[in-house]
Amino acid sequence: MTLIPTTILTGFLGSGKTTLLKRILSEAHGQKIAVVENEFGEENIDSEILVSDTTEQIVQMSNGCICCTIREDLRVTLHSLAEKRRKGELHFDRVVIETTGLADPGPVAQTFFMDDEVAESYLLDSILTLVDAKHAATQLNERQEARRQVGFADRIFISKADLVESNELEALQHRLSHMNPRAPQSVVHFGEVAIQDVLDLYGFNLNAKLDIDPDFLKDDHTHHDHGHEDHVHGPDCDHAPAHGHGTGNHHHVDDDVKSFVFKSPRAFDPARLEDFLGAIVNIYGPRMLRYKGVLYMRDTERKVIFQGVHQLMGSDLGPPWGADELRQSKMVFIGIDLPQDILRQGLEQSLV
Repeated sequence: MTLIPTTILTGFLGSGKTTLLKRILSEAHGQKIAVVENEFGEENIDSEILVSDTTEQIVQMSNGCICCTIREDLRVTLHSLAEKRRKGELHFDRVVIETTGLADPGPVAQTFFMDDEVAESYLLDSILTLVDAKHAATQLNERQEARRQVGFADRIFISKADLVESNELEALQHRLSHMNPRAPQSVVHFGEVAIQDVLDLYGFNLNAKLDIDPDFLKDDHTHHDHGHEDHVHGPDCDHAPAHGHGTGNHHHVDDDVKSFVFKSPRAFDPARLEDFLGAIVNIYGPRMLRYKGVLYMRDTERKVIFQGVHQLMGSDLGPPWGADELRQSKMVFIGIDLPQDILRQGLEQSLV
């Protein structure tokens, strides 16, 4: 049986997740979608809004946050949905998980890899993150959950952009691209998003992701200063964070979620790289939100694609290097206060 594609929809409180979800459910895509929701409290207003004008299967998970204490509930819910689908009791083509605005998407994503039964039934398609342009600066400055949501995103949708000045929006987009250069950004108005920008993105499918977005590590997504040679990394703010409250003052805030990009035209030694990455993930895994790369490895004519979430890391053979293609490794690490000097030094020492 084919795997059930699943989308995780996240974003801080009030960013417009339910509006986007309503848009997805009402779109004429001909697919039936099972929605797994999680909110705090006994009463779930969102599910009442959704149920009133859709016939989708809504599964409500209350009593806490989907990110930690309820991951077991998520696992059980996904098992139950898959079982009912196999028995013909439920008919749906895909699943959308809408997390609470206070959720860390990491443990939700890990559920799809750590539980064998879930992994055998579901394909994690992508993590979509909504960012509220009007309140983003304060939320990103003060709430780590908001920063983590940006760090985990495969695609970022910026809502309420009509409520801010163009320079504020530009500053926010610049800040988000420093935090997560691998996630394309779109400005959305009341959840109006083309369905092809939401479903079947293959954000966690290694080779398909390359086909869709071969330039996900292009320099102009990652930095605006060109003084580095092989290495490009996020904003080098070594001053103490100053928690101002305007969207345009992001230069004064040292985000703990940052991206670090490593590039080199020299080939990696496979054994040395595996040892180093294994040690790094063992020590810093909880702080490593997402990481991904296209690797030039010694003794192989094909690209090696690798990516991970926290302590879960995997690699796969990609397409062959083109005859005239520059062979080089490109890696991006998105995490919380990652030691860039240690990463850079260890990666350099893993080169041939």
